[in-house]
Amino acid sequence: MKFLIINGPNLNLLGKREPGIYGENTYESLCKRLKDFAAAHDSQLDCFQSNHEGAIIDAIHGADGVYDAIVMNPGAFTHYSYAILDALKAVDVPCIEVHISNVHQREEFRHKSVTAPACVGQICGLGLYGYEAAIRYFLEENGRP
Repeated sequence: MKFLIINGPNLNLLGKREPGIYGENTYESLCKRLKDFAAAHDSQLDCFQSNHEGAIIDAIHGADGVYDAIVMNPGAFTHYSYAILDALKAVDVPCIEVHISNVHQREEFRHKSVTAPACVGQICGLGLYGYEAAIRYFLEENGRP
C-alpha cells in the first residue's frame, strides 16, 4: 500500500511545542518512524506538512489516484476548515484523522472536528502511536496484516 501522511499547522514544531502535551519526539523522528513502520509492512509512505490550508488541500487533491490512504493530523484546521472537509470528500482516497493528544480532555473548542465526517474514523490521545494504528487499520482492511 502507499500512504500519505498529512500534518497541519505547528506539527513541524514537534519536540519543541508544548512537549508535555505533544511529547519530545521531533517531526523528523515521526516521519522516520512511520516510514520504517510502512516498510516493515511492505508499504510506502510519504510525509507532508504545511502551515498553510491551501497547501494541505493541494496535497489531498494530489493524493487521488496516487495513494491508497491518507492519515491526517489537520492540527487547528480540524476545528474550522470546511475547505479541507470538502477536499477530503472530493477525492477517492480514504482518510483517518489522527490527533496526538486527547482533544476531548483539552479546551472546549478542540472537541469539535469539522473534518472528521469525511474520514473513516478518528484516533486521538494515543500519541504518535495513533498514526501507526491508522496505518495498521488500512493494512488490515486491505488484507495485509
